[in-house]
Amino acid sequence: MRKTKRSLSPVFVVLMLLGGSAAVSRHAIAAAQSPDDNNIRAEIMNKALNKSQFKNIQVTVQNSVAKLTGTVDVFSQKEDADKRVHKVKGVTAVDNEIEVAGPEISDAELQNKLVRAISLDRVGYGTTAFNAISVNVANGAVTLGGTAYGPVDADSAVAVASNTKGVKDVINEIRIDPVSPMDDRIRRAVYRAVYGFPSLNQYAIDPAQPIRISVQNGNVTLYGVVNRQADKDAAGIRANGVSGVFKVTNLLQVAGQPSQK
Repeated sequence: MRKTKRSLSPVFVVLMLLGGSAAVSRHAIAAAQSPDDNNIRAEIMNKALNKSQFKNIQVTVQNSVAKLTGTVDVFSQKEDADKRVHKVKGVTAVDNEIEVAGPEISDAELQNKLVRAISLDRVGYGTTAFNAISVNVANGAVTLGGTAYGPVDADSAVAVASNTKGVKDVINEIRIDPVSPMDDRIRRAVYRAVYGFPSLNQYAIDPAQPIRISVQNGNVTLYGVVNRQADKDAAGIRANGVSGVFKVTNLLQVAGQPSQK
């Protein structure tokens, strides 16, 4: 007589599997507690992006990845939306495809506007003459370069660009001058030597401080625009005469002459 195999009931099999593997049990519980995509989307819409500046943003969530589409008025709002969504519990990644709407402005017009705004940005804080931040615009994308006296000045320039209408993207390539008591002393001494010279004192009247002084480890670079070749030469000579200066690179431009690279 053939012996028939005794089959285990489905319930018993499940119990054996769960009891025999603590890891499986923990994963099952964790999965049950994880928010699903619909809950994540609701959290994003009702809390993270529940502000008027985000009213034209659409959100979809798949496998915990949030995709953002739609429009905002300025680039800073696109960045802010990205940061807020990243903080939502359960979101593993953000696909930010938000477009910056607003007025269409030519690159040349936008560049001129940003150069002026950034040159005046830190007036009153005592660091204006020590920031030499460059601006380049291509198809609405702004690249900020050059040097800044400190991270606050660099971040402030980025904020100016990010909140300007017409800017589609901001690329921050600003270099921060190293922190150094010696460089700070040289910075102040070069400022007094240059702006205190009779023929150069005229530039101290401009709040934008057109002669910019950048110092790294005793090396001085002069940026900006002056009216005459004689003013450029005088600024270089005055900077070279400051005690502790190792080298002066004079990149001052003379108004009406071709720009140097």
